[in-house]
Amino acid sequence: MNDRDGAVGAMVAALVARARAAQAVAEGYDQARTDELVAAAGWAIIEPGRNRALAELAVADSGIGNVDDKVRKNHRKTLGLLRDLRDAKTVGVIAEHPALGLVEIGRPVGVVCAITPSTNPAATPANKIINALKCRNAVIVAPSPKGWRTAEALIGHIHAQFDRIGAPRDLVQLLPAPVSKASTAELMRQCDLVVATGSQANVRAAYTCGTPAFGVGAGNVASIVDETADADRAIALLMQSKTFDNATSCSSENSLVVVAAARDAVLQALGRHGAVLLDTAEKAQLQRLMWDNGHLSPAVIGQSARTIAERAGLARQAGQATLRALVVEEDGYGEDHPFSGEKLSPVLTLYTVPDFAAAVETVRRIYAYQGAGHSVSLHSQRDERALALGQTLPVSRVIVNQAHAIATGGSFDNGLPFSLSMGCGTWGRNNFSENMNHRHYMNVTRIARTIPEVVPTEDEIFGRYFAAHGRH
Repeated sequence: MNDRDGAVGAMVAALVARARAAQAVAEGYDQARTDELVAAAGWAIIEPGRNRALAELAVADSGIGNVDDKVRKNHRKTLGLLRDLRDAKTVGVIAEHPALGLVEIGRPVGVVCAITPSTNPAATPANKIINALKCRNAVIVAPSPKGWRTAEALIGHIHAQFDRIGAPRDLVQLLPAPVSKASTAELMRQCDLVVATGSQANVRAAYTCGTPAFGVGAGNVASIVDETADADRAIALLMQSKTFDNATSCSSENSLVVVAAARDAVLQALGRHGAVLLDTAEKAQLQRLMWDNGHLSPAVIGQSARTIAERAGLARQAGQATLRALVVEEDGYGEDHPFSGEKLSPVLTLYTVPDFAAAVETVRRIYAYQGAGHSVSLHSQRDERALALGQTLPVSRVIVNQAHAIATGGSFDNGLPFSLSMGCGTWGRNNFSENMNHRHYMNVTRIARTIPEVVPTEDEIFGRYFAAHGRH
């Protein structure tokens, strides 16, 4: 180990030691005191003045997204999480199952390393901090370099709220700037749990750091609009989702897969809602801007459609006052067809297919390239088609007739937990397939007592097998 590595290790060790001391205090809190911690952290970001200042700082430093949508995201995601946590038990006995003779006790995991992205430099840290506190953990945030000042401001607000309630500030800390791969890796190694959101490089590093970790898969959501859908409503919802915060969300739709019978209505609706279809030459122009040696360019990530059109030299589109999204047609998948992948911008890829079965196969091929395990969007009046998608596609969520980016991370009108980190299952090389929530930040101890013994007979277990194949 060289002197630099030793200095990084010592710096991180000091942070973790302070976190452990604070966490030992929090471990003695009852549920009411724990919930007071949660409320303090929530109010730190939800208070309107602080919320807007954080949103403005995030956009100024990252150059990604837009302020008003980040204000909405900070408020809505945090308020929804607080609603989810309001009646959740995380201290002492959290569940009893008399018929099984089991009692469950909530326990902290210890010190959490929270890796967060530049796309949501306030909302994602807040979500992870609140979940960690709900389970009486300490948390150290490792933000992206572009999101560091926003995370610093957020944590400063949290500390001010902690001062009001007499809670230790060291329950929530920030990895000092400049954040590096070395300091982030050392933090992951020294903490008790890693929760990683952001680039797949960070997620892979989390999974291989030697510390228990939750990481999320890549987004590349496809949306199916079939022949039974209300095309105008479907496109209104899709555009609401696709343009929110300039499509910085991993849950933003990247491909629109339209059954041929609905194509004309969908194209008309796209036009009404501010989406402009590019011709072949314009598509090539846009592609040259968007990808540099196979990598998505920062010139488009989280930018408005007008800015992207201007940078691509698309004068016709850039001059349209109603422009909200750019649309390109595609019929292929994979590295030779980069528009089939995630774009993190208000650029939408349109596939036209003959029927619903072809739509399913198209989505399957898109996800074979990128996005497996995340989610699929369906606009349809045939309920059975949602079930078909859930039984056949490699997805953890099927979002039906909703604005996908708003719905998939939890909504006030669906039952998914509010989260900014979506597990993608083994399809996305993740170890969970649900929306990350407070249960991922908690250990559970189970007390087992005897119950009346129930031992089945061989016929009760093997009866059907014996009847079909005999007893030999």
